[in-house]
Amino acid sequence: MPLDPLPDWVPARRRQIGERLRAARLHAGLTQEQLGERIGRDRRTIHRWEYAQRIPDLEDLLLLADALDVPLADLVR
Repeated sequence: MPLDPLPDWVPARRRQIGERLRAARLHAGLTQEQLGERIGRDRRTIHRWEYAQRIPDLEDLLLLADALDVPLADLVR
């Protein structure tokens, strides 16, 4: 059962993951649209993840790490 409200550290960690995702995407020289095409998601989904409006699930994180050629741990650490 989810906690309501979430502890303060949860939104902060979501923002950090989004920031790491964005940095890795930019380092790879990809637009949000290009990254979305690589993993079968649309640009808006990538945008929502990067700005912590939504969270990627485990499968999406695995696809992102592969598409960006970074270890999964680098995105979620």
